[in-house]
Order: sequence, then structure tokens, then C-alpha cells
Amino acid sequence: MPWVVRDAVDEISRTVGRRWQGLDRLLPPRAELPEGCAAPFVAPGANGRPAGLAACRHQHVPDGTLNQTWGTTHRFSLIARLREADTSAALGDLLGQWRDHLAGLPGAGADDTAAMITWPARDVSGVNTLLRHGLQPITVIAVRPARPEPGVPAGPGPTGDESLVVREARPADLDAVTELEMAVIRYDVQFGMAILRPATEALVRAETQAALAARPARAWLAERDGEPIGLIHVQPPEQSGWIAGMTRAGVTAYLPTLFVRPGQRGGGVGTALVRHLHAVLDARGVDTTLLHYAQLNPLSAPFWNRLGYRPLWTGWEVRPAASLR
Repeated sequence: MPWVVRDAVDEISRTVGRRWQGLDRLLPPRAELPEGCAAPFVAPGANGRPAGLAACRHQHVPDGTLNQTWGTTHRFSLIARLREADTSAALGDLLGQWRDHLAGLPGAGADDTAAMITWPARDVSGVNTLLRHGLQPITVIAVRPARPEPGVPAGPGPTGDESLVVREARPADLDAVTELEMAVIRYDVQFGMAILRPATEALVRAETQAALAARPARAWLAERDGEPIGLIHVQPPEQSGWIAGMTRAGVTAYLPTLFVRPGQRGGGVGTALVRHLHAVLDARGVDTTLLHYAQLNPLSAPFWNRLGYRPLWTGWEVRPAASLR
């Protein structure tokens, strides 16, 4: 079947891209299938044409890297491309082939492993199939266009809190910013989105030091009476290439951190920080901003929706990887 797969990849990439555009105009217009660890899995369809293709990719995240905080050390990802609007049967076939593939891999049953698939949030036809195979929704990639879509909130107005000051974070703020960055990670551990590692704090401090030295600014603090109570941090477009392909073409930035101290939440601090960042990004010509939040965090979805963000992709996982059903 290799010749069938080879001929089908390009055609399915175009077809799936068109289907995605019908679901969500902020998805990429083309759905390329990357190289995997072996030949693509094939879901049979009508008239001898594949109903879908999928590639399995393996990633080992080295010790001493901050990426290891945001998931397991060994990650097995399925990249699936389904032709039809009702994807359930073809997706189930591909997941079954993937399960059998993982069962034959040494180490896929180890604790620090995950089987992962990133699925378009509005492609609801695959949800029950993903659940039946033991996958759980862990993360959301949310998107905000610089020009809000019809029906998407533009965000609340000014808080009117004259005691609140938003300012650029400076190198002298290293201790405070590191503390707030670590607070985000500790909070996300509760929802399975982060794993606190022995090296995490030192790595966060080193990355924060570099970010605070950069200009134009990438991080801002919210202060009340001189005390830092909130933080927002952005990766500019030149640092966001790793995720920019998840959305339409244009200038894309990534928002990795927003945190407000628990005792200060609900008073408009987070809103003030995000509105300040939006003004900065809009002035810099950013077309689209992406961010992650934990699917199970009860605060995230309503907060980000009020500020103009909505789900674009959902990250599904099962741990360990061999637990895929």
C-alpha cells in the first residue's frame, strides 16, 4: 500500500485543510502530514481511497530542559488527518492501529510517558471516539485575533482601580517574577498540565533572567502599593514559531504566563494585565495571539473568553502511553 499512501498524502492534506476552514477560519488552511516513526497508518475508505492517514511521532524531552515541566519525558503523538466530516469510524481505526503500535514499543508502559493527540476544538465528531480509547482532554490552545470576530467578546472595559499600576518588569524584578512564574506551574500541576521537576525552579529563573533583559519588554507586573500582585509574559513572534503553524498565516505571538495572586483575584488585576498586553501586541502588528490553559481549570475558560479568546485545539492524553485502549 505505500504507493496509495504516497499519492493520498497531498490530496488529503488539501481536503482536510478545506474541511478545517469550514469548521474554523482560524485553523491552518492546509493540514500537512509530517514524517512519523514508521509508515503512516491508513484508515480504509470508499472507492479504494483512504478515509484518513496518521503518523506517530516520538519525542524524548531531555533532563535539564524547561519543556520537561510541561508534560512527560517521553511523548508519543498521533497526527491524524481525516477526510470526512464524520470522523468517528476512521479515527477509531487509526487509534486502534496506534494502540497496537505502542503496545510493541519498549518503554511505552513506563510512568513518565504519554500518548497524545491534538484535535481541532470544533471538530466534535471525534470526541466520543477519543474518550472510548481512554484519552482525556488536558489542555486547550486558545486564540485571539487582533480584530475580534463577530460574536466574540472584545473584553471588559477599564477596571477603574487607580491603586493598580501596570509596568514593565525589569532585571531587578527577577526574584518577584520568578516567584510568580513558579506559582503558575504549581497551580497547573493540579490539573495535569505541568509536572514539577527538581530542576524546574532553576530553569525558570534562568529563562526569566533572559526575558527581563530583552527589549522591547516581554513581561509586565501589576502592582498595588509597590507590591507585585500579578504578572503577564509574552513570547514575541520571533520566539513563537514553534506554535505559529497551529493557526492561520500571519504574525503570531504566544502568551505563556498570566498569574494573579489568589488573594487579589476577582478585582480586575488579570483583566488590566491582559488589556495592557493586547494594546502592546496590536501596536506591534501582531495578528493572532495563542495561549494554553488547563481544560479542567474552572477559572480559565470564562476568563479568557471574556477577553476575546476561544478554543482552537484541544490536547488529549493518556498516561502512561501504553494505557491507550
